[in-house]
Amino acid sequence: MNSKIYRKLDATDLAELVQKNEVSAVELVKASYDRLLEVNNILNAVVHTRYEKALEDAKKVNPDQGPFSGVPLLVKNLSQAIKGEPLTGSSRLLQSTIAKSDSNLVAKLRNGGSVFLGSTNTPEFGLKNISEPVMYGPTRNPADHRYSAGGSSGGSAAAVAGGIVPVAGASDGGGSIRIPASFTGLVGLKPTRGRTPVGPGAGRQWQGAAIDFVLSRSVRDSAGMLDLLQVVQPEAAFQTPLFQGSYMTELNKGIDKNWRVGFSLCSPVGTPVSEDAKEAVLKTIRWLEEQGVAVEEHAPDIDGTSLMEQYYIMNAGEMAGLIQTFEQSLNRKLVAEDMEIESWILGEAGKKVSAADFTKSLAAWDTAALKTVEYHNKFDYYITPATAFSAPEIGELTHSAESCGSLIENVQSLDYKGQQELIYEMFLPSLTYTPFTQLANLTGQPAISIPVHKTTLGMPVGVQAMAMKGREDKLLRLAGALEQSPLWAQELNK
Repeated sequence: MNSKIYRKLDATDLAELVQKNEVSAVELVKASYDRLLEVNNILNAVVHTRYEKALEDAKKVNPDQGPFSGVPLLVKNLSQAIKGEPLTGSSRLLQSTIAKSDSNLVAKLRNGGSVFLGSTNTPEFGLKNISEPVMYGPTRNPADHRYSAGGSSGGSAAAVAGGIVPVAGASDGGGSIRIPASFTGLVGLKPTRGRTPVGPGAGRQWQGAAIDFVLSRSVRDSAGMLDLLQVVQPEAAFQTPLFQGSYMTELNKGIDKNWRVGFSLCSPVGTPVSEDAKEAVLKTIRWLEEQGVAVEEHAPDIDGTSLMEQYYIMNAGEMAGLIQTFEQSLNRKLVAEDMEIESWILGEAGKKVSAADFTKSLAAWDTAALKTVEYHNKFDYYITPATAFSAPEIGELTHSAESCGSLIENVQSLDYKGQQELIYEMFLPSLTYTPFTQLANLTGQPAISIPVHKTTLGMPVGVQAMAMKGREDKLLRLAGALEQSPLWAQELNK
């Protein structure tokens, strides 16, 4: 297949060509790999490839196997395991880890006909909103290589925006799908908690804050993937009823003039918001008003700073538990040099998180969820910037050796309260870029980043829409309408 044509087609288009026998899965894998060889040395999006195995898998694809038969796909090097392939989470502690089985999400993608080309870059353990791990180096933004593709699904975003694959596996525990989508000009849907598969061997991820899905270039690819991946999984801690219709059919319904839309331009944690991010929202709101939709500047009554503090308590507790697991497996105590600074600081602070503190933290999530339900009883959508700024420069949010030494020294001398304050300050520069996404992770509701704006320098900035739990259909319907509007700012690879 012609490389230029390959890069212009979305996954739905490519699957249709395979089904019509106009192109083979093998040809698509070759086109994908050719593009990878062309751009990955600059983007550093893909950290592991399985090209020969992918070719063999492609030869076995039945054109009618599923909705994405023969389509090459990359998965995230974190929780999205391919049997027999590395799964390192960008951690040196896991550098020799080989997956013993497909993850449940990968198995569903495989059953749907996808062919796996390899895995993508991510920050260590997915803890940051940029993808610049020590183990693999930084992933660069296809729009401008001086800038980050975001995180933690940054490698997947760069691979899709860079034309290597039309869709890539991603996950979102605090914005890790929506943030890179905003920074690279993609569609980034975070489904409702419990909507997509987890495990095997795990019933929840980050106490329900994290969920696996994909990044895509078209709204219909995200809709088709949700049709494929939605599941009620008996062993999972969280479940949501199956959507009885087809998400793909929702895209053609257009705007409903009875929609009620609330929006906000203000950071929930009081940090600055760029004029570009505000304009991304305002141009969307103006367009909705032109369609006859009622809009109102109104945010949920939630203390964003307090909620972020509760989020970091979870992060700390989870990291402390993970470090303890590593120590038992390795039969030695871990030291700061074993991991990156964010992992170490969270793990050290997590040792002082009591069961009572952890429980109260999760209760705060539930209180926020109640308030968002009350909000969405009035408003169908809550619209904000997806990110407060366009992408940061490579290295901008990575700690220097000097600051790392200071953080390590300070965390050991502080009490519980002091450690939590240190965590907040450590992540504040990153949070300033991305303060809008964490709410949906803690409440469990769906949210989507939609590419509607570019800065004067050509850097993407997305707009975020949130809806009631279980209403991804509404988000996809809105995104589908925007995709057909003059606002759509995405430009497929040339």
